[in-house]
Amino acid sequence: MNPIFDFFLGPYEDREMSLVILEATAFFFGIASVVYAKREDIMVYPTGLVATAITTYIFFVDRLLGDMMMNFYFSIMSIYGWWNWARRKNNREFVVKISRTDKREKWIGFGLFLLTLLVTFGVYKAFGAEIKPTNYVDILTSGIFFTGMWYMANKKLENWTLWIIGDIITVPLYAYRGWGMFSLQYLIFTVLAIQGYLAWKKDLDKTLQISSK
Repeated sequence: MNPIFDFFLGPYEDREMSLVILEATAFFFGIASVVYAKREDIMVYPTGLVATAITTYIFFVDRLLGDMMMNFYFSIMSIYGWWNWARRKNNREFVVKISRTDKREKWIGFGLFLLTLLVTFGVYKAFGAEIKPTNYVDILTSGIFFTGMWYMANKKLENWTLWIIGDIITVPLYAYRGWGMFSLQYLIFTVLAIQGYLAWKKDLDKTLQISSK
C-alpha cells in the first residue's frame, strides 16, 4: 500500500467501525464549524457542538484525558457562545461584536490558561493514568484551546492567534500518534484559522474606521 495511505488508513485497520464512522463525522462537523467561525456565522456553535461531543466520547474511549477534557469544555463553551452570539439589543443589533482583548481580558485569559493546565493535570492524576511526554503537550494545548474558545465566545480577535498556535502544535502531535485523520483536520484548521484572523481583522478595522469618522 502507498505510504500516504498507510499513514492515514493504517491506524484504522483494527479500529471498531463505529469509532471510525464517529471520527469521520466529527471531522466533517469540525471543519464546518471553523468555516462558520471564519464567516462570523452563529452556525459555528451547533456544528461545533456535534463535533466536540463526538470527539469527547472518542477520547474517553481511548483514555486520552487531556484531549477529552478539552473537547468537553468546547461542548460547554459552545452552548455559552451560541447564547452570547445570539443576543441582540432592541431585537435588532447584535450585542457582541468583534473586538480586541483589553488588559483585564488578557489577564482573565492567562488565568484560564493556568487553571486549565492544573485541572487537566489533576484529571490525569485522578484517573491514575500514566502521563507520558506527549500527554504534557496535550495539557499545554488544552490550556491554549480553552482560552481560545472563551475568547471566541466573546468575539475577541485574539482567539484566532491561540487557535493557530494550538493547531500548529497539534498537527505533528497527532501525526506522531498515527492519527492521520485528526492530523489532517488540524492542518486544515490551521489554514482556516489564519484566514479567520485576516477576515475578522479586516472587519474590525472597517468598524474602527467608520466609528472614527
